[in-house]
Amino acid sequence: MKYSYISHLVCPKCSETYNPQEINQLCVCGSPLLVEYDLDELGKNVLKKDLVGRSASLWRYHELLPVVSEEHVVTLGEGMTPLLPMPVIGGDMDIPRLYMKDEGIIPTGTFKARGAAVGVSKAKELGIKELAMPTNGNAGAAWALYAARGGIKSTIVMPVDAPKITRNECAISGSDLHLVDGLISDAGKIVGQAVKDFTLFDASTLKEPYRIEGKKTMGLEIAEQMEWKMPDVILYPTGGGVGIIGIYKALTELKKLGWVDGKLPRLVAVQAEHCAPIVKAWKENKLESEYWNDSETVAFGINVPKALGDFLVLKAIYQTDGCAIAIEDDALLKEQKKIAELEGAFICPEGAATFVAARRLREQGWIKENEVVVALNTGMGIKYPDTVTVDVNVLQKSDFIIK
Repeated sequence: MKYSYISHLVCPKCSETYNPQEINQLCVCGSPLLVEYDLDELGKNVLKKDLVGRSASLWRYHELLPVVSEEHVVTLGEGMTPLLPMPVIGGDMDIPRLYMKDEGIIPTGTFKARGAAVGVSKAKELGIKELAMPTNGNAGAAWALYAARGGIKSTIVMPVDAPKITRNECAISGSDLHLVDGLISDAGKIVGQAVKDFTLFDASTLKEPYRIEGKKTMGLEIAEQMEWKMPDVILYPTGGGVGIIGIYKALTELKKLGWVDGKLPRLVAVQAEHCAPIVKAWKENKLESEYWNDSETVAFGINVPKALGDFLVLKAIYQTDGCAIAIEDDALLKEQKKIAELEGAFICPEGAATFVAARRLREQGWIKENEVVVALNTGMGIKYPDTVTVDVNVLQKSDFIIK
């Protein structure tokens, strides 16, 4: 049996095809490339039951991943994160069948490990020796650490305001780390020039085809964890949008394989109030977004003023009758605290935004009472120590009475 049923790469805009065993970046037309698989052959040789007994990692789905030979797999044990029922906070917002897909316990503490694992593995298989990428923090940290594990050098450029812990992760991995006084878009310009000057492999979001394949495993896992039944709604914090693109791709592939029944879940792109280009485009029924000037949010991971794959995010929303919604920083921070108090889960600000979105969509009647709703928490809250302020009473020794 094949380890992978990868067939070719295709451009979603002009339909040009490429060989996946060669190094590819963007299509000649400038669009990101997508991975295609021979689903007919895969369906004849692989059944859902074949997954039983496999390792509890994303590599359990290796036939639907792009790495051709197992020897090139670079792993830290990523994947198969829990799908947790959230009965208390769900009751609070009148969504009794609310679940959280918790990516906080994955290696490096965020869902970015998925894209890094598959992206670095394929880079290793293609013989790439050094990669470069801009980041808002967590992606760069994940790629730097996985690159180190795979024996690949990395150059990471991130905004100086990115969470300090992600800076430390890059530095301790031996990555060539650079800070820029600006946004991820400014970091991207620097990386673009470095790629040209030093012939580096550009691992920027969607400028290589394989990060999506790692992220799509969230969708594969949700389907399997729900016993191959589709949830009604999936809410995803959306910056570059690779996660929501990947989940849509995963569920579409499963549908073609006949592994799942029913309609695709309605996908919800959740953004921040002061960085909401996808929301604006969706409200205006557009196919692409406009650059969002002066973007700012405490949910640093979704502070992306213009996503290269915005048209793919919007397609996923339109094709599933989904929607896009923007959340204020104050609201998501309050929800983050409420979830910790009611459910004992310390989630990241981006994840908290999805819960606020669920609450509001339920209030509006867009989410119905008995629908199965999955909110994605994309990372652990402790990676954002500066977003939480705590008032603490310090006891003096004299306050203690020893009997």
